[in-house]
Amino acid sequence: MTIQRRDFSKGLAAAAISSGARAMAAARRADTLYAATGRVMAWRSLDTATGISGAVGAITLPSAIQYAWPHPAGRLLYVATSDAPAGSVGGGSIHRLVALSIGPDGALSPHGEPAVLPQRPVHMSVDPSGRYALCAYNAPSNLSVHLIRPDGTVGAMVVQPEPLDCGIFAHQIRMIPGGRSVVLVTRGNDASATRPEDPGALKLFDFDHGHLHNAQSIAVGGQGGLGYGPRHVDFHPHLPLAYVAVERQNQLHTHRIIGARLAPDPDQIASTTDQPPSDDHGGTTLVGAIHVHPRGHALYVSNRASSTVEVEGRKVFAGGDNSIAVFALHPRTGLPRLVQRIDPRGFHVRSFAISPDGRMLAAASMVDMTLRGGAMVPAGLSLFRILPDGTLAFLRKIDTPVGQQTQFWTSILPAPA
Repeated sequence: MTIQRRDFSKGLAAAAISSGARAMAAARRADTLYAATGRVMAWRSLDTATGISGAVGAITLPSAIQYAWPHPAGRLLYVATSDAPAGSVGGGSIHRLVALSIGPDGALSPHGEPAVLPQRPVHMSVDPSGRYALCAYNAPSNLSVHLIRPDGTVGAMVVQPEPLDCGIFAHQIRMIPGGRSVVLVTRGNDASATRPEDPGALKLFDFDHGHLHNAQSIAVGGQGGLGYGPRHVDFHPHLPLAYVAVERQNQLHTHRIIGARLAPDPDQIASTTDQPPSDDHGGTTLVGAIHVHPRGHALYVSNRASSTVEVEGRKVFAGGDNSIAVFALHPRTGLPRLVQRIDPRGFHVRSFAISPDGRMLAAASMVDMTLRGGAMVPAGLSLFRILPDGTLAFLRKIDTPVGQQTQFWTSILPAPA
């Protein structure tokens, strides 16, 4: 299956690129704040000292943006897209991995032809060498590795030498520090009225020039992955530690990295919220994204809630915890201690980002939400100053109403050198 250049170009021709380039170039800092809603990737300049942002530019991609990851050289952004509905168990027909060039002012433009993907990609990342793109697929759970050519365009999919154990409902794929192994975070699924619970696990693979080999399966709790629903992982910048955000249990697990493996049992399990995953009023709280501060002294996890109940003919917020949980990391052991939970003033933070200089955090609330009193809170980008101790101070919120769309991804990137 191939994509025709004229079809891709036609989609990109619909892009709305604003005239804010001069303002972006003139900003005191050259960072750019990106946010993806539906098929549209928008950007604006961002001063990480003040939170002042510039004019908005945007580009439209072949289908809805699922996740994105920058090349380590900083000049390209790789974007996974799909027309399958978010949270679906299949479907859709346009699944692509798109390379975008990052201009001096942060503006994005297509870089080569997109690669066709076999199904909806829920996450992707690029290895530290910049030679491979890794994609995770949720339903059915799967993964793929793609060559990145020397010019940065997306190359062929790497054929794997053996069947891989991809678990159930993959949600993230990352290279473990050292570059010798890859972890696929598989969430599993809660039980429903019609099916039993699906177990979660961390699936590790040895990595050799794009080829993967089954290496380790970790299911915390001693029940074969039942009662364990990991979503995302991040790593300490200089200690051999992996931190796992456990979505279905609202927990943070700390695992030691031992060579190219993870210790099967976490050194510590911490709660991210004081609220239960589900309450008696229909409210549901889930763990979302996780990021370690570049200095390694703090860690951030999003608690997210957006379930609704019908009240007087309107769907309104049912309840739950919407917050950014801040953990201080011990300077010697790296173990986390919860020190703050702060309101993003929006609903369902699926994605958030820390600026490269470590001075600002931007949290993307995914949906517009109606409250019981009738007020509507739009989706937005909530900006926080990161204080010296790692805690957050709210600066302002940039409202970005999404209607029937969802704001799915955000990042803060520096301008290319």
